[in-house]
Amino acid sequence: MHRRAIIFHGTNASPDVAWYPWLAERLAARGLVVELPHYPGLNAEPIASFAPKVLAGHTFDESTVLVGHSGGAALILALLEHVTVDQAILVAGYCTRPNTNDEPVLKQSYDWAAIKSHVRDITFINSRHDPYGCDEHQGRAMFDRLGGTQIVRDDGHFGDYDQVYDDFPLVDHLIG
Repeated sequence: MHRRAIIFHGTNASPDVAWYPWLAERLAARGLVVELPHYPGLNAEPIASFAPKVLAGHTFDESTVLVGHSGGAALILALLEHVTVDQAILVAGYCTRPNTNDEPVLKQSYDWAAIKSHVRDITFINSRHDPYGCDEHQGRAMFDRLGGTQIVRDDGHFGDYDQVYDDFPLVDHLIG
């Protein structure tokens, strides 16, 4: 069975920006089957109707690695209520509204016990200086409910329209 990695981009982003293509290339070179889907509806469509489309569009199993950035990380929380995977890495993730913007990708509440039981290894990477509020407090809120590993950096949003972030060796290193 081949290990599979699915990399979910952030809100208003696409698979060809930031560190996503770099990570996809690195993982593919190590033999993982990599999916880097484009979801324009991410954080625009309500999660109740959006998550089933994502679940139907991919294969998830005990060897799958999920990586999500910002809105893509929030999406992973909803997915993990329904599927079992090996590893999840949530970069600039959040589980409550990080600012005053609408966040249709968020659920009102999560089944934290189900999420915890559906992922062997979960890591939260957040920054103390995230301009959108996807900061270390958001990471801590998820860590407190799910355990795993929390990594706090001083790296803004880990890639944005005004923050070049073309590679991300830390995430590559975390995927065993």
